Amino acid sequence: MLNHVDLKEIARRALVECLALQDTETALVVTDGLVPEVAGAFWQAARELAREAIFVEFPPRSRHGEEPPAAVAAAMAAADVLLLPTSKSLSHTRARRKACEAGARVASMPMITAEMMTRALAVDYEAMRSLTKKYAEVLTAGQVARVTSPAGTDITMKLTGRIGVMDAGELRQRGASGNLPAGEAYIAPLEGSAEGILVLDGSLAGWGRLEEPVIIEVKKGLAVRAEGGEAARWLWESLTKCGEAGTALAELGIGTNEKAIVSGNILEDEKAIGTVHIAFGDNRGFGGTVEAGIHLDGLVLNPTVEVDGEVVIKEGRLLLR
Repeated sequence: MLNHVDLKEIARRALVECLALQDTETALVVTDGLVPEVAGAFWQAARELAREAIFVEFPPRSRHGEEPPAAVAAAMAAADVLLLPTSKSLSHTRARRKACEAGARVASMPMITAEMMTRALAVDYEAMRSLTKKYAEVLTAGQVARVTSPAGTDITMKLTGRIGVMDAGELRQRGASGNLPAGEAYIAPLEGSAEGILVLDGSLAGWGRLEEPVIIEVKKGLAVRAEGGEAARWLWESLTKCGEAGTALAELGIGTNEKAIVSGNILEDEKAIGTVHIAFGDNRGFGGTVEAGIHLDGLVLNPTVEVDGEVVIKEGRLLLR
């Protein structure tokens, strides 16, 4: 069982190695009260490193991507370093984007746990960044991606003109934003271009581990049906509640963190080596055009990924390593 000192030291390492927090800066911890151990550890570590460390708590949101209260958003835009350990993700919100536009460096940690923090943050960042960079470059250079899997996924999407993003714990630049734990290369496919069948058989953001696969049919970039028990019904209701924008295929991501495991928590699951995640909803924050008020990722296990006909992942094995 980890004690508070252990967690604080892990948080301190992340603040130094990933965010380069300085003693001239203000750090703001924003939380919804549902991950108290992690939020407390980051606040205590930040108090020792920053000029000022501020702790703000607000009531939990109902879904990933829902905006925080206006007063919280204003505080986010005034900080140098933002730490967001929450139960529902603030990554794909206007508040986060505005904070980055104002220059904040942001580490978003939706659904993080103390166990995940000790496991997946204790990674060789240099090696992870090298691997992530390779896949981000492949996505950037690609025109068309195809994802298949043993469970039945077979979907294609256009990438032309879009930029692959590295999320590898490199959050030192003004306006930088990413997850902790880190470890993925991802991209916003062209809206309206995705076609095929997506079978989620790992986990689903906001739901957890999938006991049965969720089968999603995608036409002209939009999910048009979802089947597969209660999880599929919940996903469909969540996406359609936000209108057509909620059903837009928003992201293709590739996990690159050697320490991450598939635990049922999408924050860690989508970083695990050998997985691919595909999201629906908002992608304005990383090069897309959809603003939906929701962003839900689902995990594909043992995927094969082709970019312009070249196989870069084969049945969960990363070939560019």
